[in-house]
Amino acid sequence: MPDVHDENDPRPVPPAGSSHLDYAGSQGLLVEQDTILEPDPTKREEARSLWGDAWRDLRRRPIFLISAVLIVLLLVIAAFPGLFTDADPRQADLVKNYLRKPDWADVFGAGWFGYDGQGRSIYARVLYGARASIIVGVCVTLAVTLVGGLAGMLSGYFGGWVDAIISRIVDIFFGIPLLLGALVLLNAFTTRTVWSVVIALAFLGWTQIARVMRGAVLTVKQADYVVAGRALGAGTNRLMFRHILPNAIAPVIVVATIALGGYITAEATLSFLGIGLQDPTISWGVDISSAQKVIRTAPFVLFFPAAALSVTVLAFIMMGDAVRDALDPKLR
Repeated sequence: MPDVHDENDPRPVPPAGSSHLDYAGSQGLLVEQDTILEPDPTKREEARSLWGDAWRDLRRRPIFLISAVLIVLLLVIAAFPGLFTDADPRQADLVKNYLRKPDWADVFGAGWFGYDGQGRSIYARVLYGARASIIVGVCVTLAVTLVGGLAGMLSGYFGGWVDAIISRIVDIFFGIPLLLGALVLLNAFTTRTVWSVVIALAFLGWTQIARVMRGAVLTVKQADYVVAGRALGAGTNRLMFRHILPNAIAPVIVVATIALGGYITAEATLSFLGIGLQDPTISWGVDISSAQKVIRTAPFVLFFPAAALSVTVLAFIMMGDAVRDALDPKLR
C-alpha cells in the first residue's frame, strides 16, 4: 500500500526506495534510538546462569581437562581392570617371581612393574587395587554429602532449637578425629570389608559438609526470591528444594570433590595400619603395608602402588580446585 502524505504536514518525506532512518541521517536529523526496532528480536543473547558460566570456564582450564581425563581413566580401570591386563593379581609364584625386578620390555604384561614379596604381579595388583579405593572414596563422599547436606539444610533453614540441636551434634562429631574414630569403629567388625570401611568413614565424616551447607543456606534464604516465594505462599518443601538447594549446593560440591581424595587416603592409611582392608581384598594400602618389609632391597614394590594412590588423590584435588575457581565469581 503506498504511503499517503498530507500536503499540510511539514515533516519531510523520504524519497521512494529509501528508509526513514537513511533519509533522516542524510538530512542531519536526530532519531531517538528507542524508536528503532531490532532487526530480529528472536536473535538475542541467551540467559546466562552460574552453572553455564562455570561449564564454559571449566572447558578452558587445562587443570580441569587433565584431572577429568585422569579420573575417567581411573574409573574405567576400576570397573574393567581385565581390559588392561590378563594377569591374575592373586597368583603367587615364590620360586620364579620372588621380588623380580620390573621388565620394561614387557609393556602391559604381568612383569612390567615387577613382582612383590609373594611373587604376585605388581602391575595387576595396581590395576585391581583401584577398584577398592575408588569404591570407598565415591561411596563415602555420596553418603556424607547426603547426610551432611540434609542436616545442614535443616539447621540453616529452620534455625532456633533445630539449629541448636544439630549444631551441638556436629560439634560432638567434629571433636572426634577421623582416623582415630575409624580405628575404634573398625575394631568392632569381625571381618573388615570395603563396606565396613565406608560405614566407618561416613559415620564420622559428614560434619564438614553439614557446616558448609548450613552457611550456604543461611546466606541464600535471605535472598529476595526466597522472601517473595514465602510471601506468595510457597511451602517449606518447595522453598527448600526448588529455591534454596540449587543455589546453595555449589560450595558443597566443591568441598565434596576435594574431600573424595582425602577419603581415599584415609582408606589407604587404615589398610596400611592393618585396621582397614585386609587380604584377600586387593588395595593399594594393603600393598604399601606389605612393601615396607622389603623397601630396602626392592623399593619398586612400594613405589608403584604409592604412585597410583598419589595420582588418584591429586586428580580429585585438582578437579575440586578447578570447580571451586569456576563457581566463585571473585576468582575469575
